[in-house]
Amino acid sequence: MRHAVIMAGGSGTRLWPLSRAARPKQLLDVVADEGGGAHSLLTEAFERLRAVLPIERIWVCTAARYGEQVRAALPELGADRLILEPTARDTANAVGLAAALVADVDPDAELAVVSADHVIRPVERFVAALGTAYDVLAVRPHALVTLGITPTAPATGFGYVQRGAPAEVPGAAEAASFQEKPDRATAEAYLASGEYLWNSGMFVWRAQTVLHALAEHLPESAAGLKRVVAVPAGPERDAVLAEVFPSLPKISVDYAVLEPAAAEPGRVLVVDLDVDWLDVGSWPALAGTLEGDGAGNALRGLTVLLDSARNVVLSDDPEHLVALVGVRDSVVVHTADVTLVCPIGDAERVKQLLAEVERRHGSRFS
Repeated sequence: MRHAVIMAGGSGTRLWPLSRAARPKQLLDVVADEGGGAHSLLTEAFERLRAVLPIERIWVCTAARYGEQVRAALPELGADRLILEPTARDTANAVGLAAALVADVDPDAELAVVSADHVIRPVERFVAALGTAYDVLAVRPHALVTLGITPTAPATGFGYVQRGAPAEVPGAAEAASFQEKPDRATAEAYLASGEYLWNSGMFVWRAQTVLHALAEHLPESAAGLKRVVAVPAGPERDAVLAEVFPSLPKISVDYAVLEPAAAEPGRVLVVDLDVDWLDVGSWPALAGTLEGDGAGNALRGLTVLLDSARNVVLSDDPEHLVALVGVRDSVVVHTADVTLVCPIGDAERVKQLLAEVERRHGSRFS
Protein backbone atom coordinates (compact mmCIF):
# COMPACT_ATOMS: atom_id res chain seq x y z
CA MET A 1 0.00 0.00 0.00
CA ARG A 2 0.96 3.63 -0.40
CA HIS A 3 2.20 5.50 2.67
CA ALA A 4 3.85 8.88 3.25
CA VAL A 5 6.00 10.35 6.01
CA ILE A 6 6.40 14.05 6.77
CA MET A 7 9.94 14.88 7.90
CA ALA A 8 9.44 17.51 10.61
CA GLY A 9 12.49 17.33 12.83
CA GLY A 10 14.44 20.45 11.89
CA SER A 11 15.05 23.31 14.30
CA GLY A 12 14.75 26.16 11.78
CA THR A 13 17.71 28.17 13.06
CA ARG A 14 17.71 30.52 10.04
CA LEU A 15 14.28 31.78 11.19
CA TRP A 16 15.56 32.76 14.62
CA PRO A 17 14.39 34.47 16.80
CA LEU A 18 10.84 33.46 15.83
CA SER A 19 11.87 29.81 15.49
CA ARG A 20 13.38 28.45 18.70
CA ALA A 21 14.77 25.14 19.92
CA ALA A 22 11.59 24.60 21.95
CA ARG A 23 9.24 25.60 19.11
CA PRO A 24 10.69 25.23 15.61
CA LYS A 25 9.45 26.83 12.42
CA GLN A 26 7.31 23.89 11.27
CA LEU A 27 5.09 24.36 14.33
CA LEU A 28 4.71 28.13 14.01
CA ASP A 29 1.60 29.66 12.45
CA VAL A 30 3.33 31.38 9.55
CA VAL A 31 1.21 30.39 6.53
CA ALA A 32 -1.66 32.78 5.89
CA ASP A 33 -5.21 31.41 5.60
CA GLU A 34 -7.70 32.78 3.11
CA GLY A 35 -9.84 33.88 6.07
CA GLY A 36 -7.10 36.11 7.47
CA GLY A 37 -5.74 33.67 10.04
CA ALA A 38 -2.64 31.52 9.83
CA HIS A 39 -1.59 27.91 10.24
CA SER A 40 1.67 26.00 10.55
CA LEU A 41 3.86 24.48 7.85
CA LEU A 42 3.30 21.08 9.47
CA THR A 43 -0.48 21.45 9.21
CA GLU A 44 -0.04 22.54 5.59
CA ALA A 45 2.00 19.40 4.81
CA PHE A 46 -0.48 17.13 6.57
CA GLU A 47 -3.50 18.57 4.76
CA ARG A 48 -1.64 18.31 1.45
CA LEU A 49 -1.12 14.58 1.99
CA ARG A 50 -4.75 14.06 2.99
CA ALA A 51 -5.58 14.78 -0.65
CA VAL A 52 -3.52 11.71 -1.58
CA LEU A 53 -3.81 9.17 1.24
CA PRO A 54 -6.11 8.13 4.09
CA ILE A 55 -5.01 9.46 7.48
CA GLU A 56 -3.97 6.05 8.77
CA ARG A 57 -1.21 5.91 6.12
CA ILE A 58 0.27 9.33 6.93
CA TRP A 59 3.24 9.34 9.32
CA VAL A 60 5.26 12.16 10.89
CA CYS A 61 8.92 11.90 11.87
CA THR A 62 10.15 14.52 14.31
CA ALA A 63 12.53 15.09 17.19
CA ALA A 64 11.43 13.48 20.46
CA ARG A 65 11.34 16.87 22.17
CA TYR A 66 8.65 18.05 19.71
CA GLY A 67 6.44 14.99 20.12
CA GLU A 68 3.75 16.53 22.31
CA GLN A 69 3.57 19.68 20.20
CA VAL A 70 3.11 17.61 17.04
CA ARG A 71 0.36 15.56 18.70
CA ALA A 72 -1.41 18.79 19.69
CA ALA A 73 -1.01 20.28 16.21
CA LEU A 74 -2.26 17.13 14.44
CA PRO A 75 -4.94 15.57 16.67
CA GLU A 76 -6.10 13.34 13.78
CA LEU A 77 -2.66 11.72 13.40
CA GLY A 78 -2.68 8.16 14.70
CA ALA A 79 -0.74 7.74 17.95
CA ASP A 80 1.31 4.94 16.37
CA ARG A 81 2.06 7.08 13.29
CA LEU A 82 4.34 9.50 15.13
CA ILE A 83 8.03 8.60 14.81
CA LEU A 84 10.30 10.22 17.40
CA GLU A 85 14.04 10.60 16.80
CA PRO A 86 15.95 10.54 20.13
CA THR A 87 18.56 12.87 18.62
CA ALA A 88 19.35 14.40 15.24
CA ARG A 89 21.43 12.11 13.01
CA ASP A 90 20.69 13.77 9.64
CA THR A 91 18.28 12.66 6.95
CA ALA A 92 19.71 9.24 6.03
CA ASN A 93 18.94 7.91 9.49
CA ALA A 94 15.62 9.75 9.84
CA VAL A 95 14.45 8.39 6.49
CA GLY A 96 15.84 4.96 7.34
CA LEU A 97 14.02 4.90 10.68
CA ALA A 98 10.76 5.88 9.01
CA ALA A 99 11.22 3.20 6.34
CA ALA A 100 12.01 0.55 8.95
CA LEU A 101 8.94 1.35 11.07
CA VAL A 102 6.59 1.61 8.09
CA ALA A 103 7.93 -1.67 6.65
CA ASP A 104 7.39 -3.31 10.03
CA VAL A 105 3.67 -2.53 9.68
CA ASP A 106 3.44 -3.05 5.91
CA PRO A 107 6.38 -4.99 4.40
CA ASP A 108 5.31 -4.04 0.86
CA ALA A 109 4.84 -0.35 1.63
CA GLU A 110 5.48 2.27 -1.02
CA LEU A 111 6.69 5.32 0.90
CA ALA A 112 6.69 8.98 -0.03
CA VAL A 113 9.08 11.16 1.97
CA VAL A 114 7.99 14.81 2.08
CA SER A 115 9.07 17.87 4.02
CA ALA A 116 7.27 20.03 6.56
CA ASP A 117 9.14 23.10 5.25
CA HIS A 118 7.31 23.67 1.97
CA VAL A 119 4.40 25.74 0.73
CA ILE A 120 3.17 24.22 -2.56
CA ARG A 121 0.47 25.62 -4.84
CA PRO A 122 -1.68 24.38 -6.44
CA VAL A 123 -2.12 21.25 -4.37
CA GLU A 124 -3.70 19.43 -7.31
CA ARG A 125 -0.39 19.42 -9.19
CA PHE A 126 1.41 18.06 -6.15
CA VAL A 127 -1.18 15.28 -5.90
CA ALA A 128 -0.72 14.42 -9.58
CA ALA A 129 3.10 14.40 -9.38
CA LEU A 130 3.08 12.23 -6.27
CA GLY A 131 0.73 9.85 -8.05
CA THR A 132 3.14 9.69 -10.99
CA ALA A 133 6.01 8.88 -8.65
CA TYR A 134 4.04 6.06 -7.05
CA ASP A 135 3.11 4.79 -10.54
CA VAL A 136 6.81 4.53 -11.42
CA LEU A 137 7.18 1.86 -8.75
CA ALA A 138 4.66 -0.35 -10.54
CA VAL A 139 7.02 -0.41 -13.53
CA ARG A 140 10.33 -0.27 -11.66
CA PRO A 141 9.71 -1.60 -8.15
CA HIS A 142 13.32 -1.07 -7.07
CA ALA A 143 13.58 2.53 -8.27
CA LEU A 144 14.37 5.55 -6.15
CA VAL A 145 12.20 8.44 -7.32
CA THR A 146 12.88 12.07 -6.48
CA LEU A 147 10.57 15.02 -7.10
CA GLY A 148 12.20 17.86 -9.02
CA ILE A 149 10.78 21.39 -8.97
CA THR A 150 10.54 23.20 -12.29
CA PRO A 151 12.95 26.12 -11.76
CA THR A 152 11.73 29.69 -12.16
CA ALA A 153 15.06 31.45 -11.60
CA PRO A 154 18.82 30.70 -11.53
CA ALA A 155 18.73 29.94 -7.80
CA THR A 156 22.05 29.35 -6.08
CA GLY A 157 20.54 28.12 -2.80
CA PHE A 158 19.21 24.79 -4.07
CA GLY A 159 20.73 21.58 -5.33
CA TYR A 160 19.75 20.45 -8.83
CA VAL A 161 18.75 17.20 -10.54
CA GLN A 162 19.59 16.75 -14.20
CA ARG A 163 16.75 15.23 -16.19
CA GLY A 164 17.80 12.43 -18.56
CA ALA A 165 15.87 10.26 -21.01
CA PRO A 166 12.09 9.94 -20.53
CA ALA A 167 10.94 6.91 -18.54
CA GLU A 168 8.05 4.56 -19.29
CA VAL A 169 5.68 6.58 -17.11
CA PRO A 170 4.75 10.00 -18.57
CA GLY A 171 6.12 12.82 -16.41
CA ALA A 172 9.09 10.76 -15.18
CA ALA A 173 12.64 10.67 -16.51
CA GLU A 174 15.98 9.10 -15.70
CA ALA A 175 17.97 11.17 -13.21
CA ALA A 176 21.21 11.81 -15.10
CA SER A 177 23.07 13.53 -12.24
CA PHE A 178 22.76 15.39 -8.95
CA GLN A 179 24.49 18.74 -8.60
CA GLU A 180 25.36 20.72 -5.48
CA LYS A 181 24.33 24.35 -4.99
CA PRO A 182 25.90 26.15 -7.98
CA ASP A 183 27.39 29.59 -8.45
CA ARG A 184 25.33 32.17 -10.32
CA ALA A 185 26.82 31.51 -13.77
CA THR A 186 26.30 27.75 -13.44
CA ALA A 187 22.74 28.23 -12.20
CA GLU A 188 22.00 30.43 -15.22
CA ALA A 189 23.39 27.73 -17.52
CA TYR A 190 21.23 25.10 -15.79
CA LEU A 191 18.12 27.24 -16.26
CA ALA A 192 18.89 27.96 -19.92
CA SER A 193 19.46 24.28 -20.72
CA GLY A 194 16.00 23.19 -19.59
CA GLU A 195 17.55 19.94 -18.35
CA TYR A 196 17.76 20.75 -14.65
CA LEU A 197 15.21 20.79 -11.85
CA TRP A 198 15.55 22.01 -8.29
CA ASN A 199 16.10 19.12 -5.90
CA SER A 200 13.08 19.30 -3.60
CA GLY A 201 14.33 16.76 -1.05
CA MET A 202 11.10 14.77 -1.52
CA PHE A 203 11.24 11.12 -2.59
CA VAL A 204 9.09 8.07 -3.34
CA TRP A 205 10.34 4.48 -3.04
CA ARG A 206 9.44 1.15 -1.55
CA ALA A 207 10.39 1.09 2.12
CA GLN A 208 12.34 -2.12 1.59
CA THR A 209 14.23 -0.56 -1.32
CA VAL A 210 15.67 2.26 0.74
CA LEU A 211 16.51 -0.16 3.57
CA HIS A 212 18.42 -2.35 1.10
CA ALA A 213 20.21 0.75 -0.23
CA LEU A 214 21.23 1.67 3.32
CA ALA A 215 22.49 -1.87 3.88
CA GLU A 216 24.67 -1.46 0.79
CA HIS A 217 25.93 2.09 1.28
CA LEU A 218 25.52 2.72 5.03
CA PRO A 219 25.68 -0.73 6.69
CA GLU A 220 26.18 0.60 10.22
CA SER A 221 22.88 2.47 10.07
CA ALA A 222 21.10 -0.45 8.45
CA ALA A 223 22.29 -2.80 11.18
CA GLY A 224 21.24 -0.39 13.92
CA LEU A 225 17.76 0.11 12.47
CA LYS A 226 17.36 -3.64 12.11
CA ARG A 227 18.02 -3.96 15.85
CA VAL A 228 15.29 -1.42 16.55
CA VAL A 229 12.53 -3.24 14.64
CA ALA A 230 13.66 -6.64 15.91
CA VAL A 231 11.84 -5.95 19.19
CA PRO A 232 8.09 -5.35 19.57
CA ALA A 233 6.67 -1.82 19.35
CA GLY A 234 6.38 -0.20 22.76
CA PRO A 235 8.72 0.63 25.65
CA GLU A 236 11.21 -2.11 24.74
CA ARG A 237 11.63 -0.78 21.19
CA ASP A 238 11.85 2.79 22.49
CA ALA A 239 14.70 1.74 24.78
CA VAL A 240 16.62 0.09 21.92
CA LEU A 241 16.05 3.14 19.71
CA ALA A 242 17.37 5.46 22.44
CA GLU A 243 20.48 3.29 22.72
CA VAL A 244 21.15 2.73 19.01
CA PHE A 245 20.13 5.92 17.21
CA PRO A 246 22.64 8.39 18.72
CA SER A 247 25.52 6.15 17.59
CA LEU A 248 24.55 6.06 13.89
CA PRO A 249 26.81 7.91 11.40
CA LYS A 250 25.48 11.40 10.65
CA ILE A 251 24.93 11.81 6.89
CA SER A 252 22.26 13.03 4.50
CA VAL A 253 20.13 10.68 2.44
CA ASP A 254 21.37 12.38 -0.74
CA TYR A 255 25.00 11.51 -0.01
CA ALA A 256 24.28 8.10 1.50
CA VAL A 257 21.71 6.76 -0.96
CA LEU A 258 20.73 8.93 -3.93
CA GLU A 259 24.14 9.90 -5.30
CA PRO A 260 25.68 6.39 -5.13
CA ALA A 261 22.51 4.89 -6.64
CA ALA A 262 22.52 7.46 -9.48
CA ALA A 263 25.63 5.74 -10.83
CA GLU A 264 23.48 2.66 -11.55
CA PRO A 265 21.57 3.14 -14.85
CA GLY A 266 17.81 3.12 -14.39
CA ARG A 267 17.94 3.14 -10.59
CA VAL A 268 17.09 6.78 -9.86
CA LEU A 269 14.29 8.65 -11.62
CA VAL A 270 12.92 12.16 -11.32
CA VAL A 271 9.32 13.35 -11.62
CA ASP A 272 8.62 16.95 -12.62
CA LEU A 273 6.73 18.97 -10.01
CA ASP A 274 5.62 22.11 -11.84
CA VAL A 275 4.23 24.20 -8.98
CA ASP A 276 4.67 27.42 -7.09
CA TRP A 277 7.11 26.12 -4.49
CA LEU A 278 8.38 27.93 -1.44
CA ASP A 279 11.05 26.28 0.69
CA VAL A 280 10.59 28.24 3.92
CA GLY A 281 14.18 28.14 5.12
CA SER A 282 15.06 31.80 5.63
CA TRP A 283 13.48 35.18 6.29
CA PRO A 284 13.34 36.22 2.60
CA ALA A 285 11.64 32.90 1.81
CA LEU A 286 9.16 33.32 4.66
CA ALA A 287 8.17 36.66 3.14
CA GLY A 288 6.20 34.68 0.58
CA THR A 289 3.81 33.51 3.32
CA LEU A 290 3.19 36.98 4.81
CA GLU A 291 0.82 39.80 3.91
CA GLY A 292 2.25 42.24 1.39
CA ASP A 293 1.75 45.95 0.80
CA GLY A 294 2.19 48.20 -2.21
CA ALA A 295 5.84 48.92 -1.40
CA GLY A 296 7.00 45.31 -1.46
CA ASN A 297 7.02 44.90 2.31
CA ALA A 298 6.03 41.53 3.84
CA LEU A 299 4.28 42.08 7.17
CA ARG A 300 2.89 40.17 10.13
CA GLY A 301 1.64 41.62 13.42
CA LEU A 302 1.26 45.20 14.61
CA THR A 303 3.35 47.29 12.21
CA VAL A 304 3.45 50.82 10.79
CA LEU A 305 5.84 51.68 7.94
CA LEU A 306 6.56 55.10 6.47
CA ASP A 307 8.65 55.59 3.32
CA SER A 308 9.94 52.01 3.69
CA ALA A 309 10.15 49.31 1.02
CA ARG A 310 11.07 45.67 0.40
CA ASN A 311 11.31 44.79 4.10
CA VAL A 312 10.29 41.69 6.04
CA VAL A 313 8.70 42.91 9.29
CA LEU A 314 7.18 40.66 11.92
CA SER A 315 6.05 41.05 15.51
CA ASP A 316 4.61 38.14 17.51
CA ASP A 317 3.45 40.43 20.35
CA PRO A 318 -0.05 41.84 19.69
CA GLU A 319 0.63 44.70 22.13
CA HIS A 320 4.00 45.72 20.65
CA LEU A 321 4.14 48.04 17.64
CA VAL A 322 7.04 47.80 15.20
CA ALA A 323 7.42 51.14 13.39
CA LEU A 324 9.83 51.82 10.53
CA VAL A 325 10.67 55.01 8.69
CA GLY A 326 13.01 55.24 5.71
CA VAL A 327 14.04 51.57 5.98
CA ARG A 328 14.66 49.45 2.92
CA ASP A 329 15.65 45.86 2.15
CA SER A 330 15.83 44.80 5.79
CA VAL A 331 14.52 42.09 8.11
CA VAL A 332 13.00 43.32 11.39
CA VAL A 333 11.64 40.67 13.77
CA HIS A 334 10.38 41.35 17.29
CA THR A 335 9.70 38.67 19.89
CA ALA A 336 9.26 38.93 23.66
CA ASP A 337 12.97 38.58 24.39
CA VAL A 338 14.83 39.21 21.11
CA THR A 339 14.69 41.82 18.36
CA LEU A 340 16.50 41.02 15.12
CA VAL A 341 17.48 43.63 12.54
CA CYS A 342 19.57 42.80 9.48
CA PRO A 343 19.82 43.57 5.77
CA ILE A 344 17.92 41.05 3.66
CA GLY A 345 21.21 40.31 1.91
CA ASP A 346 22.62 39.02 5.21
CA ALA A 347 19.59 36.92 6.15
CA GLU A 348 21.49 33.68 5.48
CA ARG A 349 23.88 34.68 8.29
CA VAL A 350 21.18 34.45 10.98
CA LYS A 351 22.32 30.91 11.78
CA GLN A 352 25.84 32.28 12.28
CA LEU A 353 24.44 35.05 14.46
CA LEU A 354 22.59 32.55 16.64
CA ALA A 355 25.83 30.64 17.14
CA GLU A 356 27.44 33.84 18.41
CA VAL A 357 24.46 34.54 20.70
CA GLU A 358 24.82 31.05 22.16
CA ARG A 359 28.55 31.55 22.63
CA ARG A 360 27.90 34.67 24.69
CA HIS A 361 24.64 33.78 26.44
CA GLY A 362 24.38 30.00 26.36
CA SER A 363 20.95 28.59 25.48
CA ARG A 364 18.98 31.45 27.09
CA PHE A 365 17.82 32.88 23.74
CA SER A 366 17.87 29.67 21.70
